[in-house]
Amino acid sequence: MAAAERRAFAHKINRTVASEVRKQVSRERSGSPHSSRRSSSSLGVPLTEVIEPLDFEEVLLSQPPDAEPGPLRDLVEFPADDLELLLQPRECRTTEPGVPEEGKLDPQARAAVDMYTEDWVIVHRRYQHLSPAYSPTTTDTQRERQKGLARQVFEQDASGDERSGPEDVGQDDSRRRSGSPEDTPRSSGASGIFDLRNLAADSLLPALLERAAPEDVDRRNEALRRQSRPRALLTLYPAPDEDEAVERCTRPEPPREHFGQRILVKCLSLKFEIEIEPIFGILALYDVREKKKISENFYFDLNSDSMKGLLRAHGTHPAISTLARSAIFSVTYPSPDIFLVIKLEKVLQQGDIGECCEPYMVMKEVDTAKNKEKLEKLRLAAEQFCTRLGRYRMPFAWTAVHLANIVSSAGQPDRDSDSEGERRPAWSERRRRGPQDRSSGGDDACSFSGFRPATLTVTNFFKQEAERLSEEDLFKFLADMRRPSSLLRRLRPVTAQLKIDISPAPENPHFCLSPELLHIKPYPDPRGRPTKEILEFPAREVYAPHTCYRNLLYVYPLSLNLSSRQGSVRNLAVRLQYMAGEDPGQALPVIFGKSSCSEFTREAFTPVVYHNKSPEFYEEFKLRLPACVTESHHLLFTIYHVSCQPRPGTALETPVGFTWIPLLQHGHLRTGPFCLPVSVDPPPPSYSMLTPDVALPGMRWVDGHKGVFSVELTAVSSVHPQDPHLDRFFTLVHVLEEGTFPFRLKDTVLSEGTVEQELRGSLAALRLAGREPLVAFSHHLLDRLVHLVVRPPIIGGQMVNLGRGAFEAMAHIVSLVHQSLEVVQDSRGHCPLLAAYVHYAFRLPGVEPSLIGGAPPVSVQAVTLSRGSGRPASLYLARSKSISSSNPDLAVVPGSVDDEVSRILASKGVDRSHSWVNSAYAPGGSKAVLRRAPPYCGADPRQLLHEELALQWVVSGSAVREAVLQHAWFFFQLMVKSMALHLLLGQRLDTPRKLRFPGRFLDDIMGIVSSVGLEVITRVYKDAELAERLNASLAFFLSDLLSLVDRGFVFSLVRAHYKQVATRLQSAPNPAALLALRMDFTRILCSHEHYVTLNLPCSPLSPPASPSPSISSTTSQSSTFSSQAPDPKVTSMFELSGPFRQQHFLAGLLLTELALALEPEAEGASLLHKKAISAVHSLLCSHDTDPRYAEPTVKARVAELYLPLLSLARDTLPRLHDFAEGPGQRSRLASMLDSDTDGEGDVGGTINPSVAMAIAGGPLAPPGSRTSISQAAPAVARPGCPLSAESSRTLLVCVLWVLKNAEPALLQRWAADLTLPQLGRLLDLLYLCLAAFEYKGKKAFERINSLTFKKSLDMKARLEEAILGTIGARQEMVRRSRASQRKRNFSYLGCT
Repeated sequence: MAAAERRAFAHKINRTVASEVRKQVSRERSGSPHSSRRSSSSLGVPLTEVIEPLDFEEVLLSQPPDAEPGPLRDLVEFPADDLELLLQPRECRTTEPGVPEEGKLDPQARAAVDMYTEDWVIVHRRYQHLSPAYSPTTTDTQRERQKGLARQVFEQDASGDERSGPEDVGQDDSRRRSGSPEDTPRSSGASGIFDLRNLAADSLLPALLERAAPEDVDRRNEALRRQSRPRALLTLYPAPDEDEAVERCTRPEPPREHFGQRILVKCLSLKFEIEIEPIFGILALYDVREKKKISENFYFDLNSDSMKGLLRAHGTHPAISTLARSAIFSVTYPSPDIFLVIKLEKVLQQGDIGECCEPYMVMKEVDTAKNKEKLEKLRLAAEQFCTRLGRYRMPFAWTAVHLANIVSSAGQPDRDSDSEGERRPAWSERRRRGPQDRSSGGDDACSFSGFRPATLTVTNFFKQEAERLSEEDLFKFLADMRRPSSLLRRLRPVTAQLKIDISPAPENPHFCLSPELLHIKPYPDPRGRPTKEILEFPAREVYAPHTCYRNLLYVYPLSLNLSSRQGSVRNLAVRLQYMAGEDPGQALPVIFGKSSCSEFTREAFTPVVYHNKSPEFYEEFKLRLPACVTESHHLLFTIYHVSCQPRPGTALETPVGFTWIPLLQHGHLRTGPFCLPVSVDPPPPSYSMLTPDVALPGMRWVDGHKGVFSVELTAVSSVHPQDPHLDRFFTLVHVLEEGTFPFRLKDTVLSEGTVEQELRGSLAALRLAGREPLVAFSHHLLDRLVHLVVRPPIIGGQMVNLGRGAFEAMAHIVSLVHQSLEVVQDSRGHCPLLAAYVHYAFRLPGVEPSLIGGAPPVSVQAVTLSRGSGRPASLYLARSKSISSSNPDLAVVPGSVDDEVSRILASKGVDRSHSWVNSAYAPGGSKAVLRRAPPYCGADPRQLLHEELALQWVVSGSAVREAVLQHAWFFFQLMVKSMALHLLLGQRLDTPRKLRFPGRFLDDIMGIVSSVGLEVITRVYKDAELAERLNASLAFFLSDLLSLVDRGFVFSLVRAHYKQVATRLQSAPNPAALLALRMDFTRILCSHEHYVTLNLPCSPLSPPASPSPSISSTTSQSSTFSSQAPDPKVTSMFELSGPFRQQHFLAGLLLTELALALEPEAEGASLLHKKAISAVHSLLCSHDTDPRYAEPTVKARVAELYLPLLSLARDTLPRLHDFAEGPGQRSRLASMLDSDTDGEGDVGGTINPSVAMAIAGGPLAPPGSRTSISQAAPAVARPGCPLSAESSRTLLVCVLWVLKNAEPALLQRWAADLTLPQLGRLLDLLYLCLAAFEYKGKKAFERINSLTFKKSLDMKARLEEAILGTIGARQEMVRRSRASQRKRNFSYLGCT
């Protein structure tokens, strides 16, 4: 525009030369905002040093909660009900408990019953769910919160071409030609297309010229601005990055019984060409690759009532549990080599198997009339055999179904199949199946969980061969079935039709029985036909703890050789009995029935192979072991010769041999393979105390006392470990509890003088136990080890200290469990099995939570013991007389240890040279913990677990300490729960925090924190993964301690850890890695549910806010402040000053980390930027959604913890991403960073200082001082690493959150004290916020969304910095590569 054409008022504008402005501002500014951040004296203590926090408990004592009015009172102290004890009933799958009745139980059974029936003991922090660790802000939660927001419609999105469809084009053209004003968008560009004369007048504004007080106008405008405004600002912003959420926690799932993929098999019908006798079926799963039977037998009976009637003379009324026709199989390791094997048996008759199968292979149903006489003869013979030999069975036929083929081709409604299952799945079907389940570990993909139900008709059966009945022969047959030219195809089959359904098992099937025949919920009607759960024998190890009482024994007779036995011994049947003594009437009814019989029997027989002196067996006997197995319990095998043909004077069954297996040997259950000698004579008296291997005098033995009967015993028991090392340990522990000396352990007789050495040896040998039984009995083991630590045994009147051995054994067990379950660990390396043990199962030994007066618990979901206002003082432990020898207030059990021994034990000291003598919390320090006088250890040998764990950790050797460090989280959590139970059950929640725990224990905690922190620092460059796990474990431990102990003491531990890190940073080769760990440490600490309270938000540091922040009042305040020096209290609230960081300790740490990360010379800038800003963003999101901070006054007090964020963002402004985009013009941020130029350009982009001071509430600047604040800094280029668009946007939204929720009067008082350059940068920051979040239309979304792709670039940069470390040739090469790539991109954009 020419000078002559300028309007008159433009000539009156005061023009100021840019150089004069810069000189004035540089004098006022006196330095760069970044240069003095680390070491400025105005901040008191440099940011690189952690200031000593206030004594939290002393501050609370000096400021009682009643000092704060209204809702602010809840911010002063933790709630009274913060910590509570929940007794959660243990989930029981069955309608009745499966534990034995109270009576005579052996020690192992009693321990198992207690273990599997106790309620879960959960230490619950009532408000923990409000922390960002347990209630994180995710994309899903943001979407839920955004559902109630009103839909916004913007002018620029409502243009004519977007509103109209193709059919309205002509109508829109006519509107444009007519120029109708009411159809015109009300924007400056759109209204300019019409002549002003043609536009309709706007509606009048009422009361426009009426006088109104400024307060009323201000109040009305503020009310209008707040209309329809979302209460939670960050709900409108994307959720924090989940990759940085190191504080995320999930509560472990309760321990549950292990199941694999479950298959439901229904047996619908079994039909032969002829029906002359009852046929009985057996189902089982076999894995050919592993050569193992992977399920127990399922027995079914599909005979008609007429066929069942033939056995009426031998059968009792059948139990409903034996009438099941459907079964649920579990497969942990799915494999294409699994077969469902179906075996058929029939009643024993005269003739071998081939003769018995012949009628079924020859006669057809269509020839019934022709073969009528033969059929009648066969039926008559069958009836006679059923009447005489109905209790005996013989092998008949078998077949197998290849499950992989059925699963892959399931879905056809009905199809015929031979036993080989030749149909292979098509390539498309195999391709659709996903990758193999991780647990299977096989080469071929296979899954039994997602297939469609299939109905299968099996038509071909193979007759059993008398000489090939063993499992080895069966596996050969199954392997042969998979070959195209199977030898079995050449055999003549037994024609039959077995119809079965195979489908995935429902999650909660009705009418289901457990392997112990207990009713599984839901069980609507006990009269319904049940479905049986079939116990799995996994093909490989399964690492899962026992969660229910199970005590089953399986007996597998394998072979018998009586070829050298004289006499008639051909049709051999072996009878099994479980004997509680030697009297014939002492056979216990513990053998499970098969099909259509009683539920339990006293005896069972193997099938008979006709005329065979050396039969092989495939029988499986299932027994329920009694709860108390004694030395007299044994299995008695009686071998009979069965006379198939009735003869005068010949008995039906003749005993021809006897043998037995004593079930207990030195207190251990005997299992495994046995090859037993067989006696011709009945056993003599007292035989059960010896094994048949002992040649008893006067007895005749088959084949010269050689082993002729092979049998195998397998126990599936949650009572008996069946591992020699575990058995030895548990036996010794029970011996100590019972006090029964002398005791025989294998070949050693233990006395009181030798049992201690044996027990220490058994503790050391636990690491040699098998992995599978070790994991299965891990809860038992850990409970017993804790018991040894807490209640040391007393042998010979002296207490035996086994704390060190128990601690070392615990460390090795935890390590072995972690190694066994490595594939299921979470991101922090936590084993879910051990986490569930600590959270649910762990309890203090001998200490049981009970209700008032010992009343039984009411029938509620959880019994709560918490510190409430009306909590009576009579709540105590039912069986607890005392807990700790270090507490003089607890009762003492007299007579355990004499006084002299007690005094000696009490006087024993521990070398505590590891403690921090120079610490303020050390004895004699300024903040020394008040110690009680050493109590007199009368006679109570009990110890406190957390104290013993801390002590043993501190004094442990290098090998044990390394094992503990690998899984430090477990010991930290165990220690925390022990401390919480100690407070809850001991009525100590009302005790002042400084008196809750003794000083020696706090010294040990201090030493542990110091040593673990040192390990984090030293291992960060050697083993980064372990350092990261240790860092998180330590942070969570300190966070948990904040809810239990003196919080000032915990803050001192945090400060000491920061000092360790700061010392290491001075010589660290790659400081960014250590800084990242420290930032994660800080973020976890700040995720505490009472983070706001821990920062003492209601302290005298905060100045009183104005009760009515109107324009007139704030202006008057600002005028007053401006005439005086800046208020130091207000200044310290908005800066990371010493008082701020001392009072708001955690917030000061967090913002200090952010400030250091935002420094231009910070190493690993992009990684640290994102981590620090994400931590602040996550906390602000949690504050927005926390119902405790919903009140505006409370949220304003919370916002005061983040006021220094405004100064940090203001000083970081030059390196923030420039969101101000505009064609043909320069953004305000760019103009601020321009080089030094004289002249009058860019005057329109300056900020009038008078206007700025008026906005800030201060007086107007003098007339001659109209300088440009925007161009205050003589910047040449952006210093340091610029922030990415994502980090810049997140930082700006955090700034807006503080501005939105902070007290307006406080903000105005702060702004009034700002210098002109500072105020200018603040306004530029607000302008950048406007540019960053300004809505620019739908089309602009494409450009904005492109910024999200920079997230991947940031990840790449983080990876490069982690690899490269310090600045070197490689890093310089990468940076140059980046620069050249950017130049190529810019040149490409310029060309296009």
